Amino acid sequence: MSFLMPFLITSIAGLSTVLGSFVIFFKWNREHINKFITFCLSFSLTIMIGISITELIPEASFTILTKFKLVKGILLSLFIFGIGILSIYFINRKIEEKGKGNFDLYRVGILSMLALMLHNLPEGIVTFLSSYQDIHLGLKISIAIMLHNIPEGISIAVPIYYATGSKKEAVKKTFLSGLAEPLGALLAFIFLRRFITQTMISFILIFVAGIMITLAIHELLPKALDYHENKYILLGSGVGVLLLLVNLFIF
Repeated sequence: MSFLMPFLITSIAGLSTVLGSFVIFFKWNREHINKFITFCLSFSLTIMIGISITELIPEASFTILTKFKLVKGILLSLFIFGIGILSIYFINRKIEEKGKGNFDLYRVGILSMLALMLHNLPEGIVTFLSSYQDIHLGLKISIAIMLHNIPEGISIAVPIYYATGSKKEAVKKTFLSGLAEPLGALLAFIFLRRFITQTMISFILIFVAGIMITLAIHELLPKALDYHENKYILLGSGVGVLLLLVNLFIF
């Protein structure tokens, strides 16, 4: 298998995040904007928690517990997960000076972008390697990734757009997040034999799960509640759960 086709499949899967940013080009009445933001935030936090619980943690834990003894594996996983939690607070402080307009939304968008870049990097490695070994398996994995990359794009673009008023800024940040997957493919192709192991990827996935769950509970949920649109919180969460079930049982 040549490099080009697996890299193309990985890039398409990664850059599908940009499709999620297209929602900001729809025209919304001012009275409906808060409902739309609430729906998107609730949808996004459900996707982040769901992906972490149904994909990242189980997949990584199986490898770690197989590699290490039970107690050591659990302790290592909890330690890495804790670092992921703490990193959100560290990153939060570092980006405070970047706030503009509606700072809370801007912070949520930037944190989502950073978390999802870290998430997309090992995804790119897995997609590329799968496609490199079996093109059909790679296509199946890339479709599953696209299904949750699109709502991930929404979680970045919507907060940044409504915080800054700039569609260009929102699309650019979403695009940067998507670039992490082709970057993962390049890393896999160039450095795989020397540096990348399944155990290393598993630790990265646990770390990312810590970031994503903390981001969803500590940042996205409180911001969604601020708009007092409980109906749309339930609606966004319900749609997120439905998409997760489709991804889980079909792909």
